[in-house]
Amino acid sequence: MTKIDILVFAAHPDDAELACSGTIAKEVANGKKVAVIDLTQGEMGTRGTPELRLQEAKKAAEVLGLTARENLGFKDCFFKKDDEHLMKIAEMIRKYQPEVVLANAEYDRHPDHGKAGDLIETAVFWSGLRKMDIPYEPWRPKKVYHYIQDRITRPDFVVDVTDHWETKLNSIKAFSSQFYDPDNKLNEPQSYISSQRFWRVIEARAREYGHHIGVEFAEGFTCRNPIELRSVL
Repeated sequence: MTKIDILVFAAHPDDAELACSGTIAKEVANGKKVAVIDLTQGEMGTRGTPELRLQEAKKAAEVLGLTARENLGFKDCFFKKDDEHLMKIAEMIRKYQPEVVLANAEYDRHPDHGKAGDLIETAVFWSGLRKMDIPYEPWRPKKVYHYIQDRITRPDFVVDVTDHWETKLNSIKAFSSQFYDPDNKLNEPQSYISSQRFWRVIEARAREYGHHIGVEFAEGFTCRNPIELRSVL
């Protein structure tokens, strides 16, 4: 068991990098311990292989300075909200004892994203139940936040990631099989995220969220519960 500060769940390898790696890099730079749990190997993706994506995930973890990264091996597109999947996620929460969990978007273009976001919310509750037959001691994080992915969503709060923008980009570039890379010689079919234009979409989204708080780049999050403020000042 490794006690960490923030546990990030992602339906697919690269979900976390695309949506919240700037926040991850910022928290790591602030001395926080962060781990990522990928639910699937992204094997249904148009490009790459499960083996290659595991290698890319390891490289991205090094870029971000993660304390740990694991892959649960759920079936891409076919995992569902049942006891088996919930208990495995809850086990990871108990294993790492995070104060905060970051989860997939509450709804999105890819059905796995919203499905994963809901799974994680329920697993967080299960993790805290003392009579639940799950390895490790019961643990319930203080907060669950959902990072925003493809679909335009009004954030409940945004995080300034301007100082960590290059780290974010480098973590995404670690997944060279998935995104535009002029040096990529794999000669695979184009996908929704593999065009050079998609990089401009990533930047435009971050600039839009940053604009709302007067910074250059930011990442957005939603939360099902009210967010506490110690003071309005």
